Amino acid sequence: MFIGWDWATETHDVTVMDDAGKHVDRWEFAHTEEGFAKTLARLGKQGLPADLPVMIETSRGLAVDRLLAAGHPVVPVHPNAFHAMRPRWGASKAKTDAGDSMKLADYLRTDGHLLPRLEPTEQATLDLQALTRTRADHVEARIAAVNQLAALLDMHWPGGKAVFANLDSDIAMAFLERYPTPASAARLTAGRLEAWCKRHGYSGRKPGAVLIEHLRAAPKAASRISEAVVEQLIRVQVQLVKGIRTTIRTLDKAIAEAVETHPYAPLFATMPRIGRVSLGQIIGEIGPLLERARTSEQLIAEAGVVPVTRASGKSRTVAFRFATNRRARVALTAFADNSRHSSDWAAKIYNDARARQKRHPHAIRILARAWLRVMWACWRDGTCYDPAIHQANGKINTTADTPLAA
Repeated sequence: MFIGWDWATETHDVTVMDDAGKHVDRWEFAHTEEGFAKTLARLGKQGLPADLPVMIETSRGLAVDRLLAAGHPVVPVHPNAFHAMRPRWGASKAKTDAGDSMKLADYLRTDGHLLPRLEPTEQATLDLQALTRTRADHVEARIAAVNQLAALLDMHWPGGKAVFANLDSDIAMAFLERYPTPASAARLTAGRLEAWCKRHGYSGRKPGAVLIEHLRAAPKAASRISEAVVEQLIRVQVQLVKGIRTTIRTLDKAIAEAVETHPYAPLFATMPRIGRVSLGQIIGEIGPLLERARTSEQLIAEAGVVPVTRASGKSRTVAFRFATNRRARVALTAFADNSRHSSDWAAKIYNDARARQKRHPHAIRILARAWLRVMWACWRDGTCYDPAIHQANGKINTTADTPLAA
C-alpha cells in the first residue's frame, strides 16, 4: 500500500493506493487530536505501519512527527518537485486536496524507490537543532528591534544614539533607560557622565569628555511629539531589546550545556574558532546530514555549498543552489569564514579562491566544502579533529572549486 497525505493547518486529505494504482481508501479529517487518532487507526487496518510508506509535502511539523512516532516510513517531497510532476496526471494541472493526496500516493507508488525516506534524527541532535534555530530567530528579532530603536533615536533623540559606539550593548541600554530624552540629559557634564559610566561598569576607554562631545555634536532633535511620549516610546523599545538579549543569553547557556554532553561534540570541538554556539549550530544542522549521507559528495550537496550543474549536448550551465537546507549552509559558512583567521590551511584555500577572482561568498563556500570533507572524514572514522595532524598532512583534497552535480 502507498499513502498520499495532503496536509494543511486546518484539514488533511489522505489517499491509500495499492501497487496496481487502485484506490483502496480516501478520507478527509480535521486538524484535531480526534482526527489524527482516527486516521492513524484507519491506516492501521491496512497493515503494519512499517509497511505503509507515506508521501507528504514537508519534512517537519506535527503530521510528520505523528507519522514517524506511529512507525510509518515518511517520504518528504519538495512542493516544487511535486508541482513539476503534475503534467503526468493531466495537462490542466488541476489542483484539489483530494486530487493532491491521490497524486502523492501515485507518485510514491511509481517513484518512491528513487526518493529518500525521512530518517529520525538522534534525539540529542534534534534538541540541539531546536535550540540553535530558536536562537537564530531571536538574533534576527534583536537586530530588527535594535534597528527600530535606532530609527526612533534618529528621529527624536540623535544624541542618545551617538554616545556609545554599539547601540546593542549593556551600557547603551542603561544610558537610554536613565536618559531617554534630550531634556533628561540636558544637565549632563563630562564629569557626571564619566562617574555614571564608572558606576555602570563601562568597559570602554573613552573618557567622559569624549563621550559628552559625541552627545553634543549630534544634531538636535525637533520632534513634534511630546517629550512624555518620546520617553515612553524609547523606554518600551529599550525594554524589548533587553528582553530579547536576555533570551539569547539563556539560549546560549542551554546550547553550551547541550554541546557538553553531545556525542558528536568531541569530533569537531577542536576546529579553529568554532566556539560553543557555532559548534552547536554545526552539530544541529550538519549532524542530521552526516547521519544519512552515504558519501562526502552527498553531504556537500545537501549542505548547499556546491552549485547545480545542468548539461545537455553543447549546453552547460553552473548555477547557485537555491533548494537546500539554508540553515545548514548559514551555519557552515559562518564557521568557515571564522576559521580562516586561525587556520593557515583554511586561509590558503580562501586566498587561492580570491586569487582566482572568486567573490567573497563564493570563496567561503569553496572553503566550506573543504571543511565538510574534513568533517566527513572525522565522522566516518570516529576520529576527533586534530589541528596538528591536519596541518602536518596538508594533502587533504582542496580542489573544492570543481562544480559537482547534485
